[in-house]
Amino acid sequence: MDDSSTANRARFEKPQGQKSAQRAHQEPLVFDAEGVIRISTQLLFQSAKEIEIEHRGDLYRLRQTALGKLILTK
Repeated sequence: MDDSSTANRARFEKPQGQKSAQRAHQEPLVFDAEGVIRISTQLLFQSAKEIEIEHRGDLYRLRQTALGKLILTK
């Protein structure tokens, strides 16, 4: 990983009071050679079934279905 990737690394922190057995040894973000970021949905969603993502002033919802599929809506 180069210095620019390290400098741009963002960390997602769990709110205080919540525990995660995997959090201690799981690296939150993985950068590949082309600068693509991979993040686990387990880390992204934590215990939630839905998250909100703000992008350029618009709000999107990403949710998990009962079958484990992902649905992104605006």
